[in-house]
Amino acid sequence: MGTVRGARVVVTGAGGGIGAALARRFAAEGARVVVNDLDAAKAASVAGEIGATPVPGDASGIVPAAREALGGTIDIFCANAGVGHDGGPEADDKLWQQSWDVNVMAHVRAARELLPEWLERGSGRFVATVSAAGMLTMIGSAPYAVSKHAALAFAEWLSATYRHRGIGVHAVCPQGVRTDMLTDAGTAGELVLAPTAIEPEEVADAVLAGIEEERFLILPHPEVARHYAARAGDTDRWLGGINKLQRKLEKLEAASGTSSGTSPGTSSGNSAAASG
Repeated sequence: MGTVRGARVVVTGAGGGIGAALARRFAAEGARVVVNDLDAAKAASVAGEIGATPVPGDASGIVPAAREALGGTIDIFCANAGVGHDGGPEADDKLWQQSWDVNVMAHVRAARELLPEWLERGSGRFVATVSAAGMLTMIGSAPYAVSKHAALAFAEWLSATYRHRGIGVHAVCPQGVRTDMLTDAGTAGELVLAPTAIEPEEVADAVLAGIEEERFLILPHPEVARHYAARAGDTDRWLGGINKLQRKLEKLEAASGTSSGTSPGTSSGNSAAASG
């Protein structure tokens, strides 16, 4: 794969899940890879497995250290680290803020560091792990759905603004993926995501294919495109369908004695921190 072989690649949140699968696949294709994760032991484990360089730490500030580890430049940056919290308006401000910081501002801060060099040389590639929640929504988790919408909007803006200057941008939007985040999503995840969940390696395959084909939207679940079109074509009907899922979720939670925290004044406090 000519666009990847020899490329200097950074993958954030690569200690497990989608991030680890991406790091492995890039390395297998001949790229030089930096594996980033908040968990230093996980980053070192994945990096050791594939002959990559671990650079642990907060994804928001990883670019300078990763650039140094790769010999001074980065060709492909995968903004993959993500966090998910359940609940709605009643969720604590600190959970909303963390969702915004990790799912959106980490992308903004990385782009701020990367763009001057990329624009000067006329090339660079930004790969954002967004989730189908950014194109559609996610019942039971307003902080996740809202921040992922923003992550998609930022990726769209980058592409619209810089594609004529050699900057490639990709938004990766899977539905359910068999990672810790899916496990921690509880009843909502079981209802919406689990039935069509795929393996992280399938997402990595889709990403490499999307890069090769220069596609902005990378949809490991092709049916997301149909749902996205339905959302735009008849929004009220689409919202009615999502609300039907919400009512089913509430019945399942009532029967099991759990709560997603999407009723005013209630919150289960469940969260999922993930490597994408």
